[in-house]
Amino acid sequence: MRYLTILLAFMIAAGTVAAFTAPQPAETEAAAAASFKILNDTGADIQIHTGSGFVELNKGASTSITCEAGREIRQANKGKKGDVIFTVEDSMCGKTVKLSAYL
Repeated sequence: MRYLTILLAFMIAAGTVAAFTAPQPAETEAAAAASFKILNDTGADIQIHTGSGFVELNKGASTSITCEAGREIRQANKGKKGDVIFTVEDSMCGKTVKLSAYL
């Protein structure tokens, strides 16, 4: 019984040490490229639809969006989708896209 208690204590200690020394996931270039930033450099407030929801961008504001090629970024007005501003391309991933280039 004594050996069983010692063995159990050793297993618990080893598990605790392993939990605290396990490597933490690091941000990779692939993870950083999984999104892109839209910057409102137009000088006016604008509402957009990101393909998954509506975002209000004040002058100089930005938002990060999941980078999915083919996703349409649209103008919006009072919660209704408007014209397509641009369609997301793979080359945008990990970068900042300025709205003024598309409006």
